[in-house]
Amino acid sequence: MGTGLEARGVHAWFGKKHVLEDISLDFFPGTVTALIGPSGCGKSTFIRILNRMHEFIPTAALAGEVLLEGKDIYESGTDVTKIRLRIGMVFQKPNPFPSMTIKENVLSGLRLAQLKVSGEDELLESCLRRAGLWEEVKDRLGEYGGALSGGQQQRLCIARSLAVNPQVLLMDEPCSALDPGSTLRIEETIRELSSTMTIVIVTHNMQQAARVSDYTGFFLSDGGPGRLIESAPTSQIFSNPKEKRTEDYVTGRFG
Repeated sequence: MGTGLEARGVHAWFGKKHVLEDISLDFFPGTVTALIGPSGCGKSTFIRILNRMHEFIPTAALAGEVLLEGKDIYESGTDVTKIRLRIGMVFQKPNPFPSMTIKENVLSGLRLAQLKVSGEDELLESCLRRAGLWEEVKDRLGEYGGALSGGQQQRLCIARSLAVNPQVLLMDEPCSALDPGSTLRIEETIRELSSTMTIVIVTHNMQQAARVSDYTGFFLSDGGPGRLIESAPTSQIFSNPKEKRTEDYVTGRFG
């Protein structure tokens, strides 16, 4: 299996504070990788590094490499806009554009990137179907995105990410603000999408990690910078981890 996305020896800082230390992890096409660990151990920082959002934060610094199909996305001269089209991001809090219609929201990434597509209506339907939202909104595409429920807004954000046809989709706790029913719909969407792309999800929900992911990485900071303690197929992390600290965390002894 070829590697879609690879982190190699990644370190991160905010000012003088060292927040991530020497993280190396591979993400494979057609799979979901869950990143778990207590709050404050650097999971969200790490996922933002994977599509160059870390650098938006003043004082943020970085060492190491992030390779997409073997090419370092931090290499000088890299077009960051193109990177973010190939590596999409869905945030913890749904963030549709409230003054845009449902249709405009889905197609907004194409507009921003000045990408022309033939068959906009087909693309719109396809993205909404893949995000599990089409049947609920097909008769209200002209309504504002902000009028949808929280779970629907999150699926709208997923549809918006899909419109530019990313290879990788990063999701930073996409269900933490949602009710159980909406969470289940998003989990179904993640599983369906994973057949066509690489998905990385940060979650605090152990059951969710066990349900949706093929691989799991466990992060821990122990008072210092966040480190990757163990990564393995999800079934192994939850049933037979190598590290006692991983076992303690997934069984709820701490964290």
